[in-house]
Amino acid sequence: MTAGNAWRYRAILRYFFTQHERMRYYLFPEEVLEYLRKYSHFTQYTEEQLQQDLGQLVEWKNLIPRQDMGKVRTIEEFKKKRFRYQCSPYTVEIERMVRGLEQKGDAFGGSLEKNLFERIYGLLNRLTGAKFLHDSTPETVYGIWEELFDNFKKLTTNASDYLAHLESEKVEEMMMTEAFLVYKESLTEYLRNFMTAMQRSSYKIEALLGQVQPEYISGLSKILAGYYFSIPRLEDSPDRDTVIQNYQTQWQGLESWFLGYGGRESDMVYLQNTTNETIRRMTRYAQRLGEKHHSFRSRKKDYLHLAGMFGQCRDIKEAHELSACAFGVFHTRHIFADVKNTEDIYVDPWDIEPTEIIINPRIRRYHPKTRPQAVVSFSQEKNSLLEEYLSEKEAEQKLIEKISVDRGIVLSKLHGADPYIRKTLLNWITRCMGDKELKGKTETGRKIRLVVLSNREISIEWDDGVLVTPDYAFEFLD
Repeated sequence: MTAGNAWRYRAILRYFFTQHERMRYYLFPEEVLEYLRKYSHFTQYTEEQLQQDLGQLVEWKNLIPRQDMGKVRTIEEFKKKRFRYQCSPYTVEIERMVRGLEQKGDAFGGSLEKNLFERIYGLLNRLTGAKFLHDSTPETVYGIWEELFDNFKKLTTNASDYLAHLESEKVEEMMMTEAFLVYKESLTEYLRNFMTAMQRSSYKIEALLGQVQPEYISGLSKILAGYYFSIPRLEDSPDRDTVIQNYQTQWQGLESWFLGYGGRESDMVYLQNTTNETIRRMTRYAQRLGEKHHSFRSRKKDYLHLAGMFGQCRDIKEAHELSACAFGVFHTRHIFADVKNTEDIYVDPWDIEPTEIIINPRIRRYHPKTRPQAVVSFSQEKNSLLEEYLSEKEAEQKLIEKISVDRGIVLSKLHGADPYIRKTLLNWITRCMGDKELKGKTETGRKIRLVVLSNREISIEWDDGVLVTPDYAFEFLD
């Protein structure tokens, strides 16, 4: 479908498929060419192009060639190997799928056939009868089995498609229009009839399935597998155990759809809930449309009746009371105080201390009164803190110079030093390790380099513990 000449391949394969549906399985190139030339796109289409396209489709296994030996009239025709072509099974299935998609369009389709439940119950009742397997031939058993699961597939597929159609965006838009009111009654009646038939038959089907023993299904599957292998087939068939397992899996799918599995609710219950919800949704849409239509009608009589009630009031006070009832209270003020005096939710409001709220005047020129305050100078405190900080830094710098030997510091020669020195040295190691050349700067701006003396680890005893570190040393570069 994505090849360069896809439009030619699609036309050829569609013609082969339509002829296959009419039971004409083998076609000659001449009749394919005659068919294609009926359309304007193929007026310049040659026999050589057709042969190339047929050869390509044969290579892709869309067509199966067969040499025609019966109608050869000359030696030249025999040398050309006159072929007839048949579309492959994969091509037939793909064309059927494409045709189904073309006919389906954008809508889901589907339907809710209420008679399917009665059919399924009748077939189940017959299939699980006490003497059914004893009195019936394998062909009869196979026919009832196929009919049962055809109806079951039709029920599940059509119901899911139809409910999905009702929940689609296009249908919801149509429900917003007044034209929906015309179909509302018939649609709701259709859904209710389906619900009634489902509820009437579902309990009987559940009771019937609950009585079927696994041994009976096992024997039934063996009979069906025996009939399956009695049908002559030229292609390779699966082994007997696989066929028996497939039939048992089919039965388990039917059983779980009606009864559920693993403690979960069944798909039938889900279908009931979905149908009920769809009916409620239809009713809500119809009610909203009715209210919308009702809101546009004239309320002249209502207003005249209300005016008569005001005309019967004895005084203005009674008219105000009637106005408050009809239109609500005017000029209502709400005051909120965000102060909690207690956390007790059962306390009465009049038992709580009142909250005082200061309300400012609502005029443009109002500004709250402020008192000028003096600017306090803290220069003395600042100077004392600065002197204290500088003295600490000077003392720390003296400690660093004290442990320095020959323009460097060797960590293995340190012992019993101040904890500040340990923190400073670790900080220096971090700065140097972040540089490719293991260089860095101290807090005072001096350039240093980290030197690895050996691969062993050293232990340094401090006043508050022991530090284990690699054998490092610092070298001052200035």
